[in-house]
Amino acid sequence: MATWIKAEVVENQHWTKDLFSLVLSAPVEPFKAGQFTKLGMEIDGKLIQRAYSFVNPPHSKYLEVYATRVADGLMSPRLHALEPGDNVMITQDPAGYFTLDEVPQGQHLWMFATGTAIGPYISLMEQGDVWSRFRKVILVHAVRFAADLTYQARLNALQEQYPDQLVIQPFVSREPTAGALSGRVTHALEDGLLERVVGLPLTPEHSQVMLCGNPAMVKEVKTLLEGKGLSKNLRRKPGNVTTEHYW
Repeated sequence: MATWIKAEVVENQHWTKDLFSLVLSAPVEPFKAGQFTKLGMEIDGKLIQRAYSFVNPPHSKYLEVYATRVADGLMSPRLHALEPGDNVMITQDPAGYFTLDEVPQGQHLWMFATGTAIGPYISLMEQGDVWSRFRKVILVHAVRFAADLTYQARLNALQEQYPDQLVIQPFVSREPTAGALSGRVTHALEDGLLERVVGLPLTPEHSQVMLCGNPAMVKEVKTLLEGKGLSKNLRRKPGNVTTEHYW
């Protein structure tokens, strides 16, 4: 059984009409970058809970989660409305295996995310171990609109800190956006466009891939990567592709 404790809201940043980040203060147990927690609220006499990855690295003073308000959702509109000083319940112990120590060694680490699933990658990159393990880190972030490309200040800071290692390639599917590829990630993988633009090949010899986000994206990209010879990463049989579904 999960142990629930109170978390105080320090900040609620609204990026767009529906995208928001909660910064929280709570004495949770130490976690690894890439892990998640659960937030809970009592609604109609029941504890409603949802899982959210940590955006902050483990050494941060505060905790941070990144979420989408679903208009007819039971919990996300209430989280979206929280203000500094409000409280929300959080699980004391972290969970999940979408962490760097589950990823085998390689030369290039590809991080694929849709929407809010960029969160655990920010935690991983700011934690720091990734830079000593991989020559190149390629972050592929797919969203619908340019305004959904959030956390740009922190990504820019990482780009400045690791200019020779970090490659950021956004995708925006519903409007033309400078610096972003249009359309779907899967199409750019199928025709080789993504590899050409990034300038690196996706091969079983050199590549490790982390997939996080929309389950349809995770499934389709995994299938395409298997067509390139990359295999699913399992503890009993290490491979190239490590996955995390985001709902």
